[in-house]
Amino acid sequence: MIFLDSCEPKPKTQFCIAIEEGEAWYLGDLAAVKTAYPNAKLATLNSYANDDICGTWEKLADAVYPGGCQKLSQLPYQVIGKEKTTWAEKISPLMDIDNNQSPSFCYFRDQLRRLSEQ
Repeated sequence: MIFLDSCEPKPKTQFCIAIEEGEAWYLGDLAAVKTAYPNAKLATLNSYANDDICGTWEKLADAVYPGGCQKLSQLPYQVIGKEKTTWAEKISPLMDIDNNQSPSFCYFRDQLRRLSEQ
């Protein structure tokens, strides 16, 4: 603490934590998911309530992965991790950050904006 008090200018810090999973942020922009995965199961996507604590990666897998969560979860954890990386690479560039419906994403986005304005 003494070290921080002697810093000029004082560092600005903001902590924001995604409580459930990053996949909730992808599901906050269903248009991005549908664009990245045109054959996604719409009924599964539409059944998701934003930031619902429901096993979010499993919900996304059920919507976009052939065989869904049941098939993916039978594979080694490295394969699951690789699939999650693929989701990030395919969905996140398509996200409309100003219209995302995930409250946790919007909070994180707004805090970053607020911090960058200081």
